Amino acid sequence: MNSDITTAELPLAEADTRVEKRQRLLEKLTPYGFLSPYLIIYGVFGVFPVFFMIYLSFHMWNPVEGLGSMEYVGLENYVLSLTDPTLWQSLWNTFVMAVLSGTPQHLVALPLAYFLVMMGPKVRHWLTTAYFLPYITSTVAVSMIFYVMYSKDSGIINHTLIYLADAPWSSWLFGGLKDSLPLGWVQENSLIRFSTSFVVFWKYVGFNTVIYTAGLATISNDLYEAAEIDGANSWQRFRHVSLPLLQPFIFFGVTLTIIGNMNLFDEPFVLTRGAQFAQTNGKTITMYLYQIAWEWLDMGSAAAISWILFVIIGMFTGAYFYLFGRKGLGGN
Repeated sequence: MNSDITTAELPLAEADTRVEKRQRLLEKLTPYGFLSPYLIIYGVFGVFPVFFMIYLSFHMWNPVEGLGSMEYVGLENYVLSLTDPTLWQSLWNTFVMAVLSGTPQHLVALPLAYFLVMMGPKVRHWLTTAYFLPYITSTVAVSMIFYVMYSKDSGIINHTLIYLADAPWSSWLFGGLKDSLPLGWVQENSLIRFSTSFVVFWKYVGFNTVIYTAGLATISNDLYEAAEIDGANSWQRFRHVSLPLLQPFIFFGVTLTIIGNMNLFDEPFVLTRGAQFAQTNGKTITMYLYQIAWEWLDMGSAAAISWILFVIIGMFTGAYFYLFGRKGLGGN
């Protein structure tokens, strides 16, 4: 009798086990169900384009003719790109503008953040907000404003220089510019790099100031007081207390600057009206990539150039990490 009951109960036990397994599986899969909208969007717009670009870089393709027009060319896109003088010129322009705009960002942001912290929280919060405003302002809007200011005929910068060159009290300093005025700030190859770099510097110096201000706020006042008791002046406290403790923040800020400045597009594109001005010195590598992709409709070469740029940025970032990474992250 007992054996009959046990035998009858076996299917019920197996059914309960299957239900429990389903419940456990459902519990495991439920979080992924809630994440599925993000995962689908990320897969479609994040993961798929990366692999498609790798595939596309080995093909010649005009998007107007559809996917069926793809033609496999192997490494030809990479070979043509690496032997293209325009690519290397645009890469050099990008590097020069990255240095001209990136270096002053940190040289100004570091002492500026230190002075803001020394002023106290009330003044610091207001001024930090003011310096941060350019960063959150639309890049296109900022570039358009500077484009108007840089105008050769009606820009305020040229009008100011003309006034200073003619005024009796300032002609001794600016009179030498009179024969060269008005200057083509975004039309002349000799000036376009400096004009663009200043716009990038002006927009992003506040962002780095906020980073360094946050870093300085983590440093204990006891260290400054101890240094002051030892006779250290303001510069010595900044040099021997602030800078060493800010190394992780400096490493973070400079890394972002390297990556961002090697991808310069919006500012030079707007200032040069899509490279209509200053064809030689004003074109960055991302502008050249855009021209190949959307003006010449050569998506294969554009994809190859994008991966070349990826490798170059990786090399710069890797070299910086190798030289300063361990120290910047607090190691020995």
